[in-house]
Amino acid sequence: GGEPVLDGIVYGSLMKAYFLMGMEEKAMDCYKEVFAPESEVRFGTESYNEVLDALGKNQRLEDALNLFDRMLGEHDPPLRITVDVRSFSVMVDAYCAAGRFEDAIAVFRRMGEYKVVPDVAAYNNLIRHLGLNQLVDEAEVIHKEMGEHSLAADEETCVLLMEACFRADRVDDGISYFDRMAELELKPDASAYHRIVDGLVGLSLLDKAQEYFDQMREKEIHPSIATYETLLKAYVGVGATRLDDAAKVAKCVLLDENVVFSDVMRELLEGALRGEGREDDMAKLYEDVEREKAEAVLRAEEEKTRAEALAREERAARRAEAAAKDEAAAKASAAAIEAIIGHRRKTEGETAEPASTPNALDGGLLSRLGLSSPGQGAPQDTPIISTETKGDGQEQF
Repeated sequence: GGEPVLDGIVYGSLMKAYFLMGMEEKAMDCYKEVFAPESEVRFGTESYNEVLDALGKNQRLEDALNLFDRMLGEHDPPLRITVDVRSFSVMVDAYCAAGRFEDAIAVFRRMGEYKVVPDVAAYNNLIRHLGLNQLVDEAEVIHKEMGEHSLAADEETCVLLMEACFRADRVDDGISYFDRMAELELKPDASAYHRIVDGLVGLSLLDKAQEYFDQMREKEIHPSIATYETLLKAYVGVGATRLDDAAKVAKCVLLDENVVFSDVMRELLEGALRGEGREDDMAKLYEDVEREKAEAVLRAEEEKTRAEALAREERAARRAEAAAKDEAAAKASAAAIEAIIGHRRKTEGETAEPASTPNALDGGLLSRLGLSSPGQGAPQDTPIISTETKGDGQEQF
């Protein structure tokens, strides 16, 4: 063969494949080989977790415990990280698969010792295991601890607690957990609604299940085909007294473009109606559906026409508003220009004075400099005597 793979990430998947094919001995040989003292295979948190998961899911709890102890021993944060939240969740899975629920809770609570902080998904995983085994009180304790660690429950937490209560025949408490989502500002999706409808149907509480089905549609959450089928089968199963309700569910399916009314469901309803001498009801149901679909198309076209007309009106209004603004701006600009021109004219009119002599300005300037302009101070009509200096330095008059 070629060079051995020294990255441990591949060995967990390889072991899972062997287990899946029923080759347990081969899987364990692989495990022993890569963890032998002389092995050079390198393992980190993710690769350790894959092997741990392969052991835990295939009833090799003791081997999983030994490996987990090794991981804890090597864990030295921040220098070396060999366990994380998933490591502990994998061990929770392994303990619960073996029916050792107290040990599962205990190992979950050890996370803090190794500076590992559990997240909502880890809490949900443990709550799910406890709920599946009717350990509702224990699940509620874990839920309380979740809040004490400043973690807020999500939709999955509430639904898991609801299902746990349903299994323990605590129906009102289960419904309360679902309803609490509104207080927590959580938004259950189609899957969450299916689970409460399915749970209530399983408890023969069809009217209550119908309430949540109606609530779901009021919130414009599209039911899955599984939700429709759960209700329809339940109504048909009751018999003649609930066939009208079954037909209503079938009508909802036929009007919902997101799902398909299967042949199995159609035949189930048709057979039930036929058994009660109501063969014509199915044809009437299809007629009603076609009529309502046509009415819906007409309403959509009318709404589209109204929307287009409204859009045109809004565009015209915006254009008119823009034109009015432009006109107002132009008027304001013209008024401002006129005001400036008027002010300038007024200012020029107040300050403009005729000069007494051509040299009035020059005279004023020279007088400020302590000089006299030519002719200043001489009698009027007196000739101005000028002097020149000849080249010999004598002044000539």
